[in-house]
Amino acid sequence: MFAAALRRISRKVICCSQGFWRPALVGLSPSARSYRGDAPDDSMKDVIEIPIPPWQERLDEPIENKRARLLYESRKRGMLENCILLSLFAKEYLSTMTEKQLSLYDRLINEPSNDWDIYYWATETKPTPPVFDNEIMNMLKEYTKNKNMEQRLRQPDLEYLFEEQK
Repeated sequence: MFAAALRRISRKVICCSQGFWRPALVGLSPSARSYRGDAPDDSMKDVIEIPIPPWQERLDEPIENKRARLLYESRKRGMLENCILLSLFAKEYLSTMTEKQLSLYDRLINEPSNDWDIYYWATETKPTPPVFDNEIMNMLKEYTKNKNMEQRLRQPDLEYLFEEQK
């Protein structure tokens, strides 16, 4: 019985690998393979858009609080690519940034509502809008080029914060 079942399975595998696959064998219609997710008559009535409040600079925030907040916000992004890129960038430069540079960085990572925009600008896939084209964006673009060919696969551990205090 087991040998017969094995022969049937191997016959199906051979048929599939030779291009004889038929959707009816599995119970699918041919059109089901090309479904992309959006129905042509979708009214989108069930979609709720939540407005994002506009970014506002925190003018009276102490500089050390701003550095700590920006470090956190650099690590906790909406997408992994920016989590890695911005957390490593923050580790490298955040502690030496001036107040003006911290404000520019704060605006860069918090004003755009789409994290992909930041990623595309940093990787120079899309042009940077004039409002964000400044010295911090130039530093981020250079850092993103990774000229030293460092391995950047994960966020840095936070031990470096405690090593500086020693």
